[in-house]
Amino acid sequence: MTGAAHDLAARQAALVSALVAGGPLPPGFAAGPVEAARRALLRKRGGEVARHWPLLAAGLGADWPATFAGWAAGRPGNGSLRDGWDLARTLRERDALPPVAAEELALREAAARYDGRQAPRPRRLPAVGRAGGAVAVQLAGRVRLLRPAPR
Repeated sequence: MTGAAHDLAARQAALVSALVAGGPLPPGFAAGPVEAARRALLRKRGGEVARHWPLLAAGLGADWPATFAGWAAGRPGNGSLRDGWDLARTLRERDALPPVAAEELALREAAARYDGRQAPRPRRLPAVGRAGGAVAVQLAGRVRLLRPAPR
């Protein structure tokens, strides 16, 4: 790679970091347009997460865009399934997970193993998922909600 190509790649990486990972604004870029693009990308990312986690988004209602943007700002994306899972776990830790989202998280945790670092993998053995009072069980490949979250 030539020096000019290496410099271009470094500038592009700095711009991507500023747009999606909370990195500093690279020299030579206007703050206003970069911030507008960053907000648009966060909205798009939030929409993708809401498609994979509809009950999480519905449970937060009008607070969904601000909650997601506040959580995601400064975090690089891991894909919408994993981003939603990580956000749901964060909200559970803060006791801020809506009941329908707790049920969605319990069902997902019963169905798949996710350690926060690698992609979720389907469970093969019986498993129980718990979140916000909701309890789900996976047995023989079927996942059932045993106890809904208290409302």
